[in-house]
Amino acid sequence: MHISVQWLARTAVALALLVAVQAVTKAGGQLVTGSCVNLLLAVCAGVLGFGSGTVVAIVSPFLAYLLGIAQSPILVVPGIALGNLVYVALIAVLAKVLRAKLPKADMFPAVIVAALAKFAALYLVVVKLIVPTLGVPAEKAAALSATFSTPQLITALIGGILAAIIVPLIRKAVRK
Repeated sequence: MHISVQWLARTAVALALLVAVQAVTKAGGQLVTGSCVNLLLAVCAGVLGFGSGTVVAIVSPFLAYLLGIAQSPILVVPGIALGNLVYVALIAVLAKVLRAKLPKADMFPAVIVAALAKFAALYLVVVKLIVPTLGVPAEKAAALSATFSTPQLITALIGGILAAIIVPLIRKAVRK
């Protein structure tokens, strides 16, 4: 991967935008914030590519935690970063492969696969691995488990589907 000033600037802007969106939508709850985060992650993967998407996916949950935006325990944050990474990587790679084989292909198939994989990664890592080792009260463990299960699939699909609609428009605008 070639790191240029332009790449660095675009990645930094995407990261700042993602953290700002998390802060602004926090009051909207998981459905709103999660969908917006996944929308931005998918747009980043679809427009900026694998490298920028990877940086934003991994760094944003740590920044959200450090800035007090994320309410999850610190031990959950790496799990969130992993889920984001799976989502972004699959969208970036699968969408690129699809476009190479079928120039008119859209991102929808990549989004569906990525959303399912993100859900599986978060469920396995956070719910089945991290939460049981935290030693938190049952009520808190149940809340964390609920947060990192089915809602993750729903918000990944919503954000990804919106991105699949928006990304071609951004690409077209950038080409002009």
